[in-house]
Amino acid sequence: MQTVKYFGTDGIRGTYGTYPMTENFMTRLGYAVGTVLGHEADAINEQPIVMIGRDTRQSGPALQEALTRGLTATGVIVWDLGILPTPGVAFLTRTHQASAGAVISASHNPAKQNGIKFFSSEGTKLSLEQELEIEAILEATTLEDIAPMDESKVFDRIDLQADYLSDLLSSQRGLRLNGKRILVDCSNGAAYRLAPRVLEVLGAEVLPINTLSEGNMINVNAGSERARSNPAELAAIMKEKGADLAVAFDGDADRVIFLDELGRLIDGDHILAILADDLHAKDLLLADTLVTTVMANGALKKYAESQGFKLKTTPVGDKYVTEALQQTQNDTGDFDKFGLGGEQSGHIILLDKTHQTGDGLRTMVFVLAVVMNSKEQSLVMLADQIQKYPQLVASCDVAQKIPLNEIKALGARFETLGEDLPGLVEMNSRYSGTENKYRLMLETDTRHTAEDLGRIAWEICDLVQAETGTLAGSKIEVLNVADGGLIPRLKYIKQVKRS
Repeated sequence: MQTVKYFGTDGIRGTYGTYPMTENFMTRLGYAVGTVLGHEADAINEQPIVMIGRDTRQSGPALQEALTRGLTATGVIVWDLGILPTPGVAFLTRTHQASAGAVISASHNPAKQNGIKFFSSEGTKLSLEQELEIEAILEATTLEDIAPMDESKVFDRIDLQADYLSDLLSSQRGLRLNGKRILVDCSNGAAYRLAPRVLEVLGAEVLPINTLSEGNMINVNAGSERARSNPAELAAIMKEKGADLAVAFDGDADRVIFLDELGRLIDGDHILAILADDLHAKDLLLADTLVTTVMANGALKKYAESQGFKLKTTPVGDKYVTEALQQTQNDTGDFDKFGLGGEQSGHIILLDKTHQTGDGLRTMVFVLAVVMNSKEQSLVMLADQIQKYPQLVASCDVAQKIPLNEIKALGARFETLGEDLPGLVEMNSRYSGTENKYRLMLETDTRHTAEDLGRIAWEICDLVQAETGTLAGSKIEVLNVADGGLIPRLKYIKQVKRS
């Protein structure tokens, strides 16, 4: 089976100015995409149209201009949507029947990085076959082969953002948030205008933070990932401003995290449980099944069993969750119910006829509707129904991705893991699909603490970094998934020797 060179599980990403995240590459990529779309359009005698949106990164305009040059050189019409959340681009691409959509964003990654992802005319991610064809044309094309941008083919369509806003507001008709003071952390990213606007129109008193659009502050001490790693910080702001709830998005707003009335972290596992329970009770849950990844907390499976709906797991990545939901939708032929799935990160998919990707703003509206329709109108009461098991996710930079099954020391350590963690319930060891990072998930029963897991995680990350030739002192983060917050380096017995 052929594999792609540039496309990861969530598009193409990298540090701006370093290949492949350069204007040269982006122009050739645009030319390749336009060529493939041209072939497909010729078959049905249509003019290809590509919608482009971006987040607030400083490198966004330059990369968009380069991409646009490549696209117009093949005759593609480009609609510029401006700064817009990733799911907004996917929605508009489908509803306005464009040939494809493109988003220039690196999501929750640091501001110096950027990336690009594409959507098909159906608002879904491109197929492997399309990605392979695009890469083949890209590799065979030089910058000199591509004509300058044809500005006559570029149109400002920021006006279409109103359609996305209207769709969000109509997703839960009758919802009113009057009397609720809601803190919204926009991560200085793509949702910096739309998220506060949605809440404002719904009647909430909105307390917005991190709404800069200059581009060098996106995700800097802000947003959903910051809330997961340091929920106490956002809880303190929430208390200072007298907010009832807090909502935090990532840089491109396809993820969302909440803090409840007590300032506690409400992550993707909680959100999935709350939404699945509500949809199940209304007979609106597709195939009566919730889809999540192998990283989900075991308490979610236990909760599904207790409430009478099914739980299906996929490999890590929203791509696989979406594919499973789409397959279920096609198998059942039921397009009137919601396919629900997602990840702990807050990437939640509410799949129906017109929505095929994760959307943080849409998820926010759905969750708030459940809260307001509940007897106590309390997120605390809803979240308390799922009691998480001790679980953490560790992440560390690596210099190279040596196949994990070839790292003998890692395999040997895993063989003895049961001695240190007899209550081990689940483990997942893998490399990131978009970054040079190793990730480890550990989950145990309640006989262990987060600190017990943290010691093991730090040890294994040290081992992996040593075995992959990674510079000592390179970044390691150990996240307490169950309760939020980072676990600091703790002493462990087995020390890693570096050659």
